[in-house]
Amino acid sequence: MVYYFSGTGNSRYAAHMLGELLGEEVRSIPATGPCAERLAEGKDKTVGFVFPVYAWGVPPIVMDFIKRLPEVLTSAIRSRKVPVWCVATCGDETGLAVKMFRNGLRKRGLELSASYSLIMPNVYVLLPGFGTDPKDVEEKKLKNATERLRRIAAEISRKDWEHDILVGSLAWLKTALVYPLFRKWGVNTKRWHTTDACVGCGRCSAACPVGNIAMEGGRPRWGKDCTSCCGCFHVCPTGAVQYGHVTENAGRYYLQKGIEL
Repeated sequence: MVYYFSGTGNSRYAAHMLGELLGEEVRSIPATGPCAERLAEGKDKTVGFVFPVYAWGVPPIVMDFIKRLPEVLTSAIRSRKVPVWCVATCGDETGLAVKMFRNGLRKRGLELSASYSLIMPNVYVLLPGFGTDPKDVEEKKLKNATERLRRIAAEISRKDWEHDILVGSLAWLKTALVYPLFRKWGVNTKRWHTTDACVGCGRCSAACPVGNIAMEGGRPRWGKDCTSCCGCFHVCPTGAVQYGHVTENAGRYYLQKGIEL
């Protein structure tokens, strides 16, 4: 089983590619609950998690998912000695996100057999100084990511467990200081809005991984459950979705491979 969380398609793409190469079922974390049946029936060879790095940490929705894993599932993983692995997608580095994830698993009595970082195109645009990659860098990252995913899948298949993470510089400082601020102040849902360029297509609503955007009168309305994934911003075909003024000149990137909206 491969569980994933994705806002702009990077982690979704990685999860589905790994699922196909490993012969594992793939499930979106917001769209499904933890599945113990397949594990109990011996259908899952491994349990994997694919998620993006947020502010050098793990998206809160992923940590919450780990906290509510049913005991019947965690017990089955332990008793059957099912390997648990994770892939953290990032624009450049992970900080101590994987350590955070490992500690979350340990609180549930689980150990992380292997972990990998996967560099993919940058997507965060909600603060000055952050933005998408130039097109040539984006294409290079995607090509390298696909090759790395094949290597990761091969290692998992061989049970050649390792922890191959690009932590980056000042990792402790970034994760310990920036991540808590992100959790508390990372997004202000009142700042999301659309300009007159909005055509009411509903793609932003369809792309939201947690169903936080409702279409009312042909225009999107944001609820209170935003995960700060920026999916609505990046998927907008007319550039109408904006976050205050900070995104007015930001680039857009959305990986739709194999995805219908």
